Amino acid sequence: MSNEQEPRRQFLRRMLAAVPTASLATGAAFSQSACKPTAPPAAAPKPYQPDYFTADEWRFLEAAVDRLIPADRLGPGAREAGVPEFIDRQMETPWGYGKLWYMQGPFHVSEAPELGYQMNLAPRELYRHGIKACDDWCRAHHGGKSFAELTTADQDALLGEMDHGKTHFDTVAAATFFSFLLANTKEGFFADPLYGGNKAMAGWKTIGFPGARADFADWLDQPGAKYPYGPVSIDGSRG
Repeated sequence: MSNEQEPRRQFLRRMLAAVPTASLATGAAFSQSACKPTAPPAAAPKPYQPDYFTADEWRFLEAAVDRLIPADRLGPGAREAGVPEFIDRQMETPWGYGKLWYMQGPFHVSEAPELGYQMNLAPRELYRHGIKACDDWCRAHHGGKSFAELTTADQDALLGEMDHGKTHFDTVAAATFFSFLLANTKEGFFADPLYGGNKAMAGWKTIGFPGARADFADWLDQPGAKYPYGPVSIDGSRG
């Protein structure tokens, strides 16, 4: 051992002796932790299981929202963005039970849009009756197939007829049911991911919406400038 190395080793010994025991223990713990094998990646989350909709209703919902906002080169569609989950969650809210509306009647079925919603069905009931009516209509006119079993072309055609009131269901107005479905699909696609839809903030990214960021003061005097940061959810997660 050279004479240059010996003074350095003596210095290190003195420094080590001066380190508190607690610090040594902590350092050992960190060292042992660093030597442990890396934990395996977390398992992928299980597919969402609906609380309100039945299996047949769920298949209808997934197929319908997929046609209303389909995936394309710009990004995921409503199905991939979790819109069915968003709608299912809404069925268990006061809105889903119609508790936010006056529901005591009298009820007069009317096609006049200025009169607003006139049925005695809460949204969850409207979905249940509407999905069954739509599937029954499909089976009667498409060889026993449900809506989810139709080709995408036939699905698009039927949704268009419902939108324009050209299809008539027995238990619920097709146009009324379609308006609920379309409105909730758009809400689920653009609502905060906290509510189940807009997964990975796909809807916000499509339109360049920055989400629930708290401060935009630096950009108020930059009209036309592209905002450079990704969206943020209410819960703080980032897209």
